[in-house]
Amino acid sequence: MDLDAELKDAVAPLIGGGAVSVAVDGGSGALAVYGDAATYDTASIVKVNVLVALLLLVQDERRELSGAEHGFAEAMIRRSDNTSATRLWRVIGGAEGLDAANARLGLTSTTAANAWGLTRTTASDQVRLLRAVFGPAGESPLSPDSRAYVGELMGEVEADQQWGVSAAGTGWSLKNGWMPRTTTGLWDVNSIGRVVADGRSHLVAVLSDGHATKEAGIALVESVARAAVGVVAKAAGGTA
Repeated sequence: MDLDAELKDAVAPLIGGGAVSVAVDGGSGALAVYGDAATYDTASIVKVNVLVALLLLVQDERRELSGAEHGFAEAMIRRSDNTSATRLWRVIGGAEGLDAANARLGLTSTTAANAWGLTRTTASDQVRLLRAVFGPAGESPLSPDSRAYVGELMGEVEADQQWGVSAAGTGWSLKNGWMPRTTTGLWDVNSIGRVVADGRSHLVAVLSDGHATKEAGIALVESVARAAVGVVAKAAGGTA
């Protein structure tokens, strides 16, 4: 089965206004990808990337997170607090620090911006980032404790931010991003995370832009996530 072709057939009819890209790893390590030729603004999904970069830095320095760093990390992921993200952005060395971390993570199509929310990325790169957290431990530069910490925070986002890839399954751990562009008034809406569907863990990234409203973007992201995970789960036969 050509998963990319199946994914295109499932996702393309859902897209009205705006642009969308989606990538799914159903546990085999192989990506099913649609619309990955373009890069998208990360908005607040970059906060997972910032946290991973911070944890790599802490590991390299052979120390624990400070109390302040813990507080900023929890607020940044659970509440999507921008001030906390900016504090940790400075700790990791800003755009240069994020790019260095991403080189270690194999994120080849992600380019950090000085304004962190304008970092550009692809859906497939975001799934590679998720693999560092939720994939096989031996393939990640993160320690088991670091992986568990990121997953824990992504499983505890506030109730009004539990939309997105969570629509595609259960047992989710996620981070969403949303941002109106001042030049157009149109919205970027993104969602990344891990969900369980048909007994299997799926890593999912949906990136989109050009929406008239945030709500329209959320609706499209959720429908795309459901369709994409459905394709990959069907291909796997729904086996655990």
